[in-house]
Amino acid sequence: MKKKIIFASLILMIVGSFISASAINEEKTMTATQTVGNGSEVSQGPILTIETTEGPIKIMLYDDTPLHRDNFLKLVKENYYDSLLFHRVIKDFMIQAGDPDSRNAPAGKHLGAGSPDYTIPAEINYPKHFHKRGALSAARTGDQFNPERRSSGSQFYIVTGQVYTPSQMEMMAARGVDRERQDYFRNLCRRESAAIDSLQKSGDSVALEELRQKLIKETEENVKPSALPAEVVEAYTTIGGTPHLDGQYTVFGEVIEGMDVVDRIQNKETDSADRPKEDVKILSIK
Repeated sequence: MKKKIIFASLILMIVGSFISASAINEEKTMTATQTVGNGSEVSQGPILTIETTEGPIKIMLYDDTPLHRDNFLKLVKENYYDSLLFHRVIKDFMIQAGDPDSRNAPAGKHLGAGSPDYTIPAEINYPKHFHKRGALSAARTGDQFNPERRSSGSQFYIVTGQVYTPSQMEMMAARGVDRERQDYFRNLCRRESAAIDSLQKSGDSVALEELRQKLIKETEENVKPSALPAEVVEAYTTIGGTPHLDGQYTVFGEVIEGMDVVDRIQNKETDSADRPKEDVKILSIK
């Protein structure tokens, strides 16, 4: 009952707001099938080594996110990432790189907005790929300006995260359902925008409430509560990660060696913009 009340209040807020506002790498690459994280096997994909000023990080790209895989390989072939910084580092969360403006950036320069002149369609494959510790994911702009959740053409992050308890995972699962319902309801409001505008202009509050209840019912019928997959819960309660990002960003690979290097980077002292005070560079990716 409490969840329904919370969801209904969120829906009411959404409606109220609505009414008031009226390339492929041609060189040979290594591939492998890996058993990682919680012991689950992931598909074959190219293996690359990110050489950094803190040491090497070996990653595997997923073959079932081909747009992101091929774009990353293309940029690597062009030496795009050479000398770029890990410009955003948040302990127990993630380390981020890929902003071309970070190359030779002076101390204090605001970073994080640079990218090629294109974005990549989302390839969100949850729950097969999720934000466990070591996940390689694509950065992007927020939903308000990017409702399709298209990825940056170059920026990526590696998850560090933290370990969660089973009860915390249950709470996150419930929040995930609420988030899905909000997204679904917003889409229904867009679909019915003409009817909502008409009812608002006519002042027919009874019909408007009937439509709201109809959309709530349709949302609840199409977005059912469900338990998190066991392998997802196991990973987050053993190795950790950042579960609140699942379903929001494209996970297109993972670290298979070198998390000790990732940890050294995440422990760097940072400024108010989360940029390490001591530059951490990508020397090359091979």
